[in-house]
Amino acid sequence: MLTAFHRASSRHVALSWDLSKSIRLLLPARCLQTKASVAEDVPFRKQYKDDLKRRHKAGANGLEGDEKHARDLRLEKWELTVGIEIHAQLNTRRKLFSKAFTSVNDQPNSHVSVFDLALPGSQPEFQKATLIPALRAAIALGCNIQHESRFDRKHYFYADQPSGYQITQYYRPFARDGAVSLYNHDGIASQDGTSIIIGIKQIQLEQDTAKSIQQPPSTTLLDFNRVSHPLIEIITLPHIHHPQTAAACVRKLQGILQAVNAVTTGMEQGGMRADVNVSVRPKKGSQSSDDHITTNLGQRTEIKNLSSLKAVEDAIVAERDRQIDLLEAGGIVVGETRGWTLGSTETVKLRGKEGEVDYRYMPDPDLGPLIIGDSLIEHVQKTLPELPEKTIGELVSEHELTIKDARTLVDLEDGARLDYFDAVLEELNSILTLEQVTVLKEKNKEIRKLGVIVANWVIHELGGLLTKAEMPFAPRTVPANSLASIIQNLLAGRVTGKTAKQLLAMVFGGDTRDVSTIIREDNLGLQHLSQEEYKAVAQRLMDENVEMVKQIKEKGQVQKIKWLVGQMMRLGKGKIVAEKAEAALKDLLLPIEGR
Repeated sequence: MLTAFHRASSRHVALSWDLSKSIRLLLPARCLQTKASVAEDVPFRKQYKDDLKRRHKAGANGLEGDEKHARDLRLEKWELTVGIEIHAQLNTRRKLFSKAFTSVNDQPNSHVSVFDLALPGSQPEFQKATLIPALRAAIALGCNIQHESRFDRKHYFYADQPSGYQITQYYRPFARDGAVSLYNHDGIASQDGTSIIIGIKQIQLEQDTAKSIQQPPSTTLLDFNRVSHPLIEIITLPHIHHPQTAAACVRKLQGILQAVNAVTTGMEQGGMRADVNVSVRPKKGSQSSDDHITTNLGQRTEIKNLSSLKAVEDAIVAERDRQIDLLEAGGIVVGETRGWTLGSTETVKLRGKEGEVDYRYMPDPDLGPLIIGDSLIEHVQKTLPELPEKTIGELVSEHELTIKDARTLVDLEDGARLDYFDAVLEELNSILTLEQVTVLKEKNKEIRKLGVIVANWVIHELGGLLTKAEMPFAPRTVPANSLASIIQNLLAGRVTGKTAKQLLAMVFGGDTRDVSTIIREDNLGLQHLSQEEYKAVAQRLMDENVEMVKQIKEKGQVQKIKWLVGQMMRLGKGKIVAEKAEAALKDLLLPIEGR
């Protein structure tokens, strides 16, 4: 089974429940069962940091100067409206309508039942346990759980859907009327202010399709392992008006689903994908009523199967601009399904937009109503893991992390970086001596602020090495006890900051020796210099930089002392402490009242 993170061991919950008491599916007597074997999962990385960098770049879509200014002015006349449909693979052991096991990377067509292949006479058999992660998702998003829901057939003909229809819950879904709250630290557009609430129309259970594998020039292979993998489809209301906010919404939903252990993986590993519905209309002053928000919208188009946050934002920008170009040229927007390729500047038409009539929705005659009891809903509510917003709040209040660093820990690698942070901090607290705690207090560094120090090493120092090496994060690369030992030696004054970074690089590079052993055997320990020795090094630097000394003494440019401190540390090769170096320089350069 796949797992998502929880903040602490007390929050790890085991879900043990007699499902037969709380879930009933009224089925016809006929059903077929099949056998299969097991499956595993894959992790998630790097999207958050890339997205933050991208947002700071100027000249979106390659537009610069006057052209970009003209386009920005044009956007003031048009209002963009976006609705999102997210398809997420549920974290379940069995498929939705057969006892075949779910799989991610197993050998193709090794987990397939007769129902998955739509063989004549095969019947769906709803697997009750698949409802649990779906309920966790719906409750986490504040939805009203429907005590009775029903399954429908959505008809379309394609090779990846052997039955010629998909089983879904179009008319009577199991959850309705939820919402997700987004804040400025989630990365919403500045035009949305400090927060925005995106309504969720419904969440429905449905089955996935087969996986198509292209073999150029003209062959397509089908892997039926994915057929009937349980999905939820989350349908938002059209409350989004900026591409950046749409990407932030998808990211926030992904984080919530992973936090409550509802889904297998994120977008990057293919466990989630998004369809966006895009329309534009002329702005009508400053109307703000609910009717204006959701009625009289422009003709929408749908962009299918977006598999990254960047794709969501860029595809919306491209389709918005295409529709505005079309309308300003006197054309009309046609309702259709369009596609997007990462790196493109335009969406492309795939097919005309199907409606309810085209799909010929009808109640599935082989599946009765799904009945969900109050006792099961209450049990899932009580055992729901901690949500990301609460985790971020705890990191900020308990450890004084910035919201940015707290959010990064929560978002990266499906929460694995947060678990690693917790492990390093726990290890560090266990090995800090009373003497070292006293020293920290004397330096006005409260123990709870150790979290800030650890977060810096986990996110920035270790993260920098991972980025440079183009490696995914794995806790075993630098064991938690090794990083804790490096930080402890730094806090104890046994090594300098430069040497601590060198130690981290050595462990990261594969040195399996204990950190204390590395310090001893490689002579990396801080050799304390006397005050006179510090002043001697400082005087040498001053003699080599006469002009800078003059600027500090005569013009009062004391900030340049920091540069001299850096040069002293470079000369000391890991044996000079920055604070003592700065004190020696100030003794020589500044009068007593200026220190």
